[in-house]
Amino acid sequence: MSADPAGSAVRPGTEPTLRPGAIGFLDALVIGLASTSPAYSLAAIIGALVALTGVNAPGVLLASFVPMLLIASAFAALNRVDPDCGTTFSWVTRAMGPWFGWIGGWAIAMTGILIIGSLANVGVVFTLRTLDLDGLAGNTAVVLVLTVVVILLMTWICVLGTELSARLQNGLILAQTAALLVFAAVAIVRGVTGDSPLGGLDPSWDWLNPFGAGGAALTGGLLLGVFAYWGWESAVNLTEETRDSTSTPGRAAIVSTVVLLATYLGVAIAVLAFAGTDYLADNADEEEAIFALLSTEVMGGWDWVVLLAVATAALASTQTTILPASRTGLSMARRHALPRRFGSIAPRYRTPDVSTWWVGGIAAVWFVALSQLSENALFDSITALSLLIAFYYALTGIACAVYHRRQLTRSVSSFLLIGVGPVLGSLLLVWLLVLSIRDLADPANSYTGQAWLGVGPPLVIGVGIFVVGVVLMLVWRARDRTFWQERPSVAAAREGDR
Repeated sequence: MSADPAGSAVRPGTEPTLRPGAIGFLDALVIGLASTSPAYSLAAIIGALVALTGVNAPGVLLASFVPMLLIASAFAALNRVDPDCGTTFSWVTRAMGPWFGWIGGWAIAMTGILIIGSLANVGVVFTLRTLDLDGLAGNTAVVLVLTVVVILLMTWICVLGTELSARLQNGLILAQTAALLVFAAVAIVRGVTGDSPLGGLDPSWDWLNPFGAGGAALTGGLLLGVFAYWGWESAVNLTEETRDSTSTPGRAAIVSTVVLLATYLGVAIAVLAFAGTDYLADNADEEEAIFALLSTEVMGGWDWVVLLAVATAALASTQTTILPASRTGLSMARRHALPRRFGSIAPRYRTPDVSTWWVGGIAAVWFVALSQLSENALFDSITALSLLIAFYYALTGIACAVYHRRQLTRSVSSFLLIGVGPVLGSLLLVWLLVLSIRDLADPANSYTGQAWLGVGPPLVIGVGIFVVGVVLMLVWRARDRTFWQERPSVAAAREGDR
């Protein structure tokens, strides 16, 4: 795809398209990292992870990286043959047909809607705390209004253009990374030198052994790890707007997972060295607020550095999480899998304006509705994300092997990288999906602690989302069968056969 100067206009009489060449590799990498929200993700899981796995938390984060890297390689391979902004939706449709493709696209869109409000909420609360406005941070009504404002603001920025989004992300990721590095460096130095008021531990290579945690603890920890890594594929959703679209987004996705691994291991080791296991486990229920507690212990009067890291991470991820859902909606509409109005592209900004506003609007309504129901119900909806994430990641890995099946015997590298690797990653995620369903069926594992329809609320929410998706799919198929006329295809055995 050739580059398109930022100021170029849409030719009269042609349908607007997304702006090709709007961003490069570094921008795509930053957006992939920002979507994962390293500081927020770590803050959200580190307490619970240590409570489950103890000093082996870094090892579990290392083990969680394996399926993510394997699925990232599948994204890169599929992007090379089909650089479509719909990613999983388009690729699964190509490999396995429209039924699987539609539900895969639905899963991606709904993951964004479930989490956007919570990300914005954390961004608001931690920004207020950074500014020493703890009174406002504790005011539910003020935080609710500001959260909706942030969602709409970030949605508007996404509509204004991918270049503007990338520039904003570059600044936010720089602030987040710098703050995390400072926090980790101070924590590990104070922990190793015995200057920690919380006792701390001496780092050991054994911390990198995920199997030291034991079977049940390991599986629970892996589920948390998958959530922590989720989001890197946003770089691939911008493939149509990225220079060298067949290779750059895939490389950015793979590199982002490696950068995340280094970040997570560094911070996890530093936190354990400073605080030890008891403090982190005892405060596991605080979730992202645990960094607010640790920041004061580690940084003293400079605790705002860590608060800033979590605030910028959450705000950045609020924006970038809108991108995959909106691009998926655009891709589905272009293929007649959704009403055509979702395929609208603003002629001036060259962004999917209608689908972007729909994503932001539904996310805001979802957040407000569940917040009014109860804070625990909101947390349970986030827990349901594990079902959707594992499902569409696994589906993508399988689609990669299915589509490239004639090429798997072409070379050892093809057999491993586009066959065995993606399938192995998918099987790991399916295993985690089954374990997640088993665990979420128990109401005791939910935030509300109450049973909905006899099982835990997160499972009801997750399954309910799939059921709603299937109903909408059937309704739309009854109105427009165009998309369902598509048939699966397969990559040629040799490049020359294409």
